[in-house]
Amino acid sequence: MRAVVQRVKEASVTVEGDVTGRIGRGLLVLLAIHRDDTDGQLRWMAEKLRKLRIFEDEDGKMNRSVEDVEGGILLVSQFTLYGELKKGTRPSFTASAGPEKAKEMYDHMVSLLEETLPGNVATGIFAAKMNVSLVNDGPVTIIVER
Repeated sequence: MRAVVQRVKEASVTVEGDVTGRIGRGLLVLLAIHRDDTDGQLRWMAEKLRKLRIFEDEDGKMNRSVEDVEGGILLVSQFTLYGELKKGTRPSFTASAGPEKAKEMYDHMVSLLEETLPGNVATGIFAAKMNVSLVNDGPVTIIVER
């Protein structure tokens, strides 16, 4: 499982002209599911995202989580994070989970985050062509992998 996490002032996802998810201050999470990922890894990632201390405290140190600042998480499925370029210039996505497994795990991730951050989780639409807009705060971008 791989996530690109961006601390944002705001972010949104639009599909076919309709906004499907929007947050103010929080985390934009681009999430890829590996073909070998397990439920345990999913739970680990959900906890890591919720507790990741990348928001500044009163001393200007990155010491607060999205939970601490009562921010939102915009979760976007992105299988292309497992694109490999070992041969040639066209990426291979064989490491990515197939659509059925990836959707099941993505939906479970949404549920896990909503349990601990009720009302503060927004999403894109799985497998849709999405336009993602954001105002990166910092910028702060972290890659989390399990």
